[in-house]
Amino acid sequence: MMRETENRLSAGTEIENRGDAVDVRVGPGGEPVLGPNDTRVAEVVHACHSASIDQGLKILGIPGLTRDTLESVLQYCAGLKCVEDHVTCPGCKRRTEAQGIETLDQFILSKKEIVVGDGRVRLRGEGTETVTTPCLESLAKQWSGENYWFWARRVIRKLRHGIRRAHMKGEPVAGEGETPSMILMEPQLADNIGMVARACANFGLDDLRLINPRDGWPNEKARIAASGANYVIDDARAFAGLEESIADLNWVGATTARQRDMRKPVLTPEQAIVEMRTRIARGERCGILFGRERNGLETSEVANADALIMIPVNSRFASLNLAQAVLLIGYEWMRSDAGRSLGRVTTYEKPLHEGLNLGRDRAATKEELFGLFEHLERDLEAAGFFNPAHRKAVVAQNLRTMLTRMNATEQEVRTLRGIVATLTQGKGRARKGGDETP
Repeated sequence: MMRETENRLSAGTEIENRGDAVDVRVGPGGEPVLGPNDTRVAEVVHACHSASIDQGLKILGIPGLTRDTLESVLQYCAGLKCVEDHVTCPGCKRRTEAQGIETLDQFILSKKEIVVGDGRVRLRGEGTETVTTPCLESLAKQWSGENYWFWARRVIRKLRHGIRRAHMKGEPVAGEGETPSMILMEPQLADNIGMVARACANFGLDDLRLINPRDGWPNEKARIAASGANYVIDDARAFAGLEESIADLNWVGATTARQRDMRKPVLTPEQAIVEMRTRIARGERCGILFGRERNGLETSEVANADALIMIPVNSRFASLNLAQAVLLIGYEWMRSDAGRSLGRVTTYEKPLHEGLNLGRDRAATKEELFGLFEHLERDLEAAGFFNPAHRKAVVAQNLRTMLTRMNATEQEVRTLRGIVATLTQGKGRARKGGDETP
């Protein structure tokens, strides 16, 4: 049975009102709400997940809801406290489960009407609520609702640790013309376009161009497949033909796996990137043309390119899909960027480069290493390790060579000296109050 509207949530989930704190309570519709306008918890989660946390808080405009008080609200959703309180939010997967709706057919019947796209397609049921969906495919994937509790956990991580790709923020990372354009010739599948957009975002390629995409443009399915690379999708441009798509470019490379009897330079991706970086540095604009999924580029289309780009592959199985081909080009582009970082960069993670990562530590000085050598050799000699004695110089030299090759940090040198001291003097047992070494 649903609790009365004025009842508070259980003691374990209640958020005390501490002046600037926000209290979650049960709203008139049996939903967890907060603030003077009974804003649903799901709306808070959605706003902070779909935008930045600060933008979400500004959009919501709930008095007292700040970065300091937001986590308590998110914890209610993330911890599925709604299960204990027998409440749900519209659009949450928990609600369809609570209503016993297990199939798409049952979902349609539970609504008065589902308006698809521009309204020319409508699905009528037996309920009282009217909902909209961009396309039937989205309805098939999303009818059961969103896992808001999972979104809440993501927002909590962003709140505590900052956002991933802190320097991207969903925007192009370079100015117009500073990166080569990725041009897809008559792409057939929206999923492929989305995966290409994701590969572009991975490697800082911001300009995506589409020539006569089969399923039209823009396309919601491509956005879903882009997995967050929405700014590439939003800025992508569609053209009616090849000439129009490359009209503003000075140099174009055409990717192909087939040998062409054409008098054009043949470049590997690495060589093509060197060529483009040189041209872009002097103000030219460049692009790379990728063929159709089914049969690549026609020879008449390749004739418009300045060079052929051929990727080293297994000669007996040379075909790559669009996203793979763009990914390989993008990797070479990023690899040649002097300002690149390995892996992700967040608010609390600095750019990482090749080589030994010392973090906050530092490399040991030669003086510290000499101290370790002398300490070790002194105790080994006292233990009779150098036997026969005339071999001491050679063995000591080998020890110094081995330990120098470690490239030890200052902390590691201190740790090694502590180990030697403990083994020879029993310091570890002495600190623990154990018996002395006989």
